[in-house]
Amino acid sequence: MQRGLIGPREVPRLWERHLLNCAVLSEVVPEGVTVCDVGSGAGLPGIPLALVREDLKITLLEPLLRRTNFLTEVVELLGLDHVTVVRGRAEEVMGKLPPVHVVTARAVAPLDRLATWGIPLLRPYGEMLALKGDTAEEELKAAATALSKLGAVETSILHVGEGIVDPMSTVVRVEVGESPGGVRFAAKRAKAARTGRTRRRR
Repeated sequence: MQRGLIGPREVPRLWERHLLNCAVLSEVVPEGVTVCDVGSGAGLPGIPLALVREDLKITLLEPLLRRTNFLTEVVELLGLDHVTVVRGRAEEVMGKLPPVHVVTARAVAPLDRLATWGIPLLRPYGEMLALKGDTAEEELKAAATALSKLGAVETSILHVGEGIVDPMSTVVRVEVGESPGGVRFAAKRAKAARTGRTRRRR
């Protein structure tokens, strides 16, 4: 709360509403994959996910310096050797960070906007898992056209955390095909890869 990462009203319900709510996302994350938590903020859902899943390689992506400083402190304090903190926006790191199997996000942006940031960070046939609330179905319908253009091939709404959190956590899953982000982002990735090879040759 002193860091301005959560409001004072959230303190009494921090455990169930925020930490457990995020940790149960682990139920739908495959084993041994790479994960990028976009707009990680206070480390949600990335930190709780890391605590319960040591098999994952997780990147916490956050643009604000004070938040990345906080995240770095937490990662070091908890000894989370499988977690890396990166300062930057999703659109800035595309082509610089290796593509991941799974992108996660919570309370970052409406689904259509979130997808434009998150999907291009995925490997072919990866998936984006967005923790959402009561608006999940509405957001998914509104984002249908944008998701299609970004290479999404299947979408679904999942409910996780049965017997752990009440109500259960709602997750929007967006699965992509062989060209995450569509043609436009495929071209950007190719250009970034060529630039990287040129720099290495120098």
